[in-house]
Amino acid sequence: MSNSVRIILIGNYLPDKQESMLRFAHMLDNGFRNAGFKSEVWQPTVLFGKKALNTNAGFGKWLGYLDKWVIFPIVLRWRLLGSGNLRQPTVRFHICDHSNAPYLKQLPIDQTSITCHDVLAIRGGLGHVDTYVTASRFGQILQRWILNSLSHAKRLAAVSQLTFDQLQALIPPHPKHKDWRVIHNAFNAEFWPMDARQASSLIKQTELDLNVPFLLHVGSGHPRKNRLLLLDMVAILGKQWQGNICFAGEALDSTLLEHSEILGLRQRIISIVKPDHHVLVALYSTCAAFVFPSYTEGFGWPVIEAQACGRPVIASNVAPMPEVSGGAALHAAPTDAQAFADAFLSLIDDSKRTNLIAAGLANCRRFELNHILSAYLELIM
Repeated sequence: MSNSVRIILIGNYLPDKQESMLRFAHMLDNGFRNAGFKSEVWQPTVLFGKKALNTNAGFGKWLGYLDKWVIFPIVLRWRLLGSGNLRQPTVRFHICDHSNAPYLKQLPIDQTSITCHDVLAIRGGLGHVDTYVTASRFGQILQRWILNSLSHAKRLAAVSQLTFDQLQALIPPHPKHKDWRVIHNAFNAEFWPMDARQASSLIKQTELDLNVPFLLHVGSGHPRKNRLLLLDMVAILGKQWQGNICFAGEALDSTLLEHSEILGLRQRIISIVKPDHHVLVALYSTCAAFVFPSYTEGFGWPVIEAQACGRPVIASNVAPMPEVSGGAALHAAPTDAQAFADAFLSLIDDSKRTNLIAAGLANCRRFELNHILSAYLELIM
């Protein structure tokens, strides 16, 4: 049957540079192709956005909106009208990102499914302060539009139980003929315990000194990522631990730098902005522990990425982090730096550390691509 089925993935707008969503679409596309399906990715046409330096802010955002919400819906309708084959039951559409839910209106509902990665922006647009997401007046309208569009999805995958539950809370109970389920994310790239020599060679390209142990955080500087807690945690450790803190991802903001000065930690902070994939794997593989104190996430990829690299993880105790870690991490309240410090000190016990790392590696098997693809094929078909 796979040879006769065509899967069309609706990906994200390239100028927006939403790297995780682009990798997600690429992961599904490669997986379906390797499984013998005819798979392809359709992305919004870049027309007006060619003139924008940044489609995520200012005038450039509006140019991007023209491409995404005016031009691409027309393109979708034109493609469907121009090819009757696209309405054959052997064709399936899957929208890879819930923020593109309005495209559901242009696609045949019985042949279309969608992934909901989180409802943070939606809940933020509705005024929920626990998301740490704010929205302009137009942003509120946009998020309501996305939510309303999601409510019409016949087949939907939520990447965590938390995301599923939060979505259900926002939308009245859906009719029984709708198939909504939890399908966890798979790894969207390869992560492994990198050999120490290779890792050292790669990290030499950065400002990080491997002669000094370090804690690692991976992600943006968004307030919900709670990067300040790592500073408070290390300040509490005091003379019990004299290592550094490495922030990989977005550049450090003024608030974090000012806080580090107050705590006397400025010289112990290393920032590696947008490391390439191999450097990232090297960082995961050599850190003393990976610390992820996020207040809220839709899934929390870095938790399993660190586990796959054979590192102990200390993460928030709020959903979905325990769900994703599979119990193979130490968890503490994201407001309790003392608890994070105590968790780290407990890793001095070699037996506990070894067992935690082994359990983390075992947990990662749940997120192997073949398992996730099977779940998606069951949903899509």
